[in-house]
Amino acid sequence: MRTTAELRSDARNNRDQILAAAQLVFREQGANVSMKDIADAAGVGVGTLYRRFPDRGALITAAAHSYLSALSDLAATAEREAPTPFEALTRFLRACAELRLGALAAAIEPTLHADIKADPALAEVRATITDRIARLTTQAHDDGTLRPDVTSADIGRLMTLQIYATPDEPYPTAVNRVLDLLLDGLRP
Repeated sequence: MRTTAELRSDARNNRDQILAAAQLVFREQGANVSMKDIADAAGVGVGTLYRRFPDRGALITAAAHSYLSALSDLAATAEREAPTPFEALTRFLRACAELRLGALAAAIEPTLHADIKADPALAEVRATITDRIARLTTQAHDDGTLRPDVTSADIGRLMTLQIYATPDEPYPTAVNRVLDLLLDGLRP
């Protein structure tokens, strides 16, 4: 199979659409959703989906890699642009909550946790995220803006926070309220 960089632009666009749709559908319906539902959500035919991803495992692995790469990019951007380590952690956790990454992790990881952890391509991007969060956590401890008992593993758990919004409340409003309360609790 050709790498993403070697694909024609239309094939790469189809691949990207399929991965984005898979993440959305997995988040909403779980990892056992039909491949046809994913193809429909991506606006491509089932044959196109199977040309890119020969089976569910390949699609889930690619979706996990895309998801983890996006997390790594979010963490890198937060670290680079935020004025302090605590603000970088804050920005990163808000982005994770706004993107409902916890729902995707809950859909993909329970049944495939061992496979995802064993995949060398995913191990590298997971390690990058883990290292970045550990560094930001240590720096926030060192500058006194993060409670000393909060660990990088705690931050990792908070990345997958799932927030419920009532039917009469926009999701961003619920995220802001919950994250404001949560982040206040992380301060010393």
